[in-house]
This record gives sequence, C-alpha cells and structure tokens, in this order.
Amino acid sequence: MPRPILATVHPEALRHNLQRARDCAPDARVWAVVKANAYGHGIERCFDALRSADGFALLDLAEAERLRALDWRGPIQLLEGVFEPRDLELCSRLHLWHTVHCNEQIDWLAAHKTQVPHRVFLKLNSGMNRLGFTPAAFRSAWARLNALPQVDEITLMTHFSDADGPRGIAHQVAAFEAATADLPGERTLCNSAALLRHPRDALRGEGVQNLAADWVREGIALYGSAPDFPAKSAADWGLQPAMTLASRLIGVQALQAGDTVGYGSAFTADGPMRIGVVACGYADGYPRHAPNGTPVLVDGVRTRVVGRVSMDMVTVDLGPVPAAGIGSEAVLWGRAAAGAVLPIDEVASAAGTIGYELMCAVAARVPFSA
Repeated sequence: MPRPILATVHPEALRHNLQRARDCAPDARVWAVVKANAYGHGIERCFDALRSADGFALLDLAEAERLRALDWRGPIQLLEGVFEPRDLELCSRLHLWHTVHCNEQIDWLAAHKTQVPHRVFLKLNSGMNRLGFTPAAFRSAWARLNALPQVDEITLMTHFSDADGPRGIAHQVAAFEAATADLPGERTLCNSAALLRHPRDALRGEGVQNLAADWVREGIALYGSAPDFPAKSAADWGLQPAMTLASRLIGVQALQAGDTVGYGSAFTADGPMRIGVVACGYADGYPRHAPNGTPVLVDGVRTRVVGRVSMDMVTVDLGPVPAAGIGSEAVLWGRAAAGAVLPIDEVASAAGTIGYELMCAVAARVPFSA
C-alpha cells in the first residue's frame, strides 16, 4: 500500500471562507487570490469551489493559463504585473488584467501592439515599500497610462503592510486618499487582514470614494488561516480550515525514565511513556524546527510532538491517547475524522513561522485529495 500520508482540500470550507469575504464587504467584488498554486492547495482542486468569485488574482502567467484551461472566462489579475515586454502578448491573448508598479512597465505598454486595450491596476506605494509608485510619482504615472491607446480602464491599487497589527491601516488609507483624490477609476485596497479587522476604516473611510463598492482581495483567509494570529484565531473570524494534512502511526515505542527520542536526543522521558511514530517529516513539508510540544491530533485527541522532526517521521506523545496504536490517525493540521480541528496557525506558531508557509511547503511527494 502507499505511504499513509495524505493532504485533503475541503471545497466546502473554501466556499464558506469566500462567503465570509462577501459578508465583510457586501458591496464589493471579491478577488480570490490563488497565487503560489492556490497557497499550496492546487488551483485545479480549488477551482470549482471558488468559481463564484468575481475574479482570480495570482502572479504567474502559467497559472493564468491553467485557469483559462479550466474555462474561466472572468477577470484574472496579475498582482505583480508583467516581468518582460513579451509577457504583454500573453496578456492580450488571455485577456489578463495586470498591475503596473514601475515606469518600465509603462514603457513596455507604450511599445506594445494590441488591438484590444488592456485593463491595468496602477499601484501606489503607500508605505509598504515593496512595489508601487511613491505618492509624489503616482499622478504622473497615471497621466502616462491614461494617455496610452494600449490602456483601457485604470484601477487604483495599494497594499497594506500593517493591517494585521497594532499600527493598522489609517496612515496608508490617508496616503492613498491624498494621492488618488479626484482620479477616476475603481479602487482595490483590502487584503484579508484589512477585510476582517478594518472594514469600516478601509471600506467606508471618510472622504474615500466608496472603496467598498469596488474590489477586495481575499488571500490567506480564503484558506482558513487567521491573518492576525494569535490575536485572533481562524475560528474567531468564522473561518474553516481548507486543508488537512494527516497520516497514521507506523510505530509505537515504550520508554522508561531517562530514555531519549530521535536525533540529538532532543527529548528525554521523565517517566514511563508511550510514543507513536507518524509517517510525516520535513521532506513532506512539515516544519523541521517544530519543537517539543508542537500540537498534533491522534485519533482526534490533542497531544504533542516529542523529539526532533526527521526527514520522514515525527514522534508524538501517546499519553493522552492510551488506546492509540499502529494505524491510528495522526492529523498534523486541519480536521480529524472525529471532527476535532487543529488550526494550522497553532502548528506554525509553535514552529516559529506562519500558516502561509506551511500551506505552500507541502511537498510534491504528498498525495492530495479533494
């Protein structure tokens, strides 16, 4: 039989989480962000559950081609725009909308020959300091784009750096308002954190041209992870886990006081105990640095990792589940067969990372089902 590890995508959770975005911004249209192969879940596995979105947002031209191959005829946005001039040919052929964040991209558009003008998103650097035009350069960039016959509609865009933390978004909303005042076009500002934490400020700010009526971008929340964990959990936001990574126990050991576990003897038993060996390791995408105490579910009961994670195995404490044995279910994150849920954010936090990384890191050798 094949190795018992399996990643399961839950379409009903994706549908539910998409609806949560609509609940938060009932007057807005929703981009389902499916970059990085739908945050590791698989575009094809997620498509049917997400096809009620108003558009899909991603980075990679090959992923855009995959969406069109699924017969998606609605909007597709390239969040980072094109990377070289010839990419514009594919944008024309696939009818892709794309971000413009630098003068070079405007130059490429000016030289591009197309019969159908492009829909573009002009990005303001309102404080993130990654991509986008500074407020001082933004209006000049808009004027250049607006003068091009290759450009149709221009949507105004920014991205929040601190929507998940105490600084919030007010300073960036103010910068956006000042830079875009009186400019025509739709707006798109909100990521998952802004959508959940700051809908009143981000969507209906004083003096803002009704930001709620345009587009919001749902990324991590779509997949059931809280963008501001540990301040709020996914359950606090009414989100459901869209992925379960589960395996089974393939070994059991009985330890005595003083016995150690795994490489480096990173765990020492302080008394008699049973440990289980789970068929999952860092070669499957489980975080190698997950320490002693990282939560795991065995037969739906919460227990803990003990010892160092190895390439193909994780060892867990069976004290809370004395009946567990060979073949018992082990859920590394997600939903157990009995219904218990282990949030991916808890596992990520224990390992010193974030849920985004764990989702995207599931290895190619792990089979998926949906």
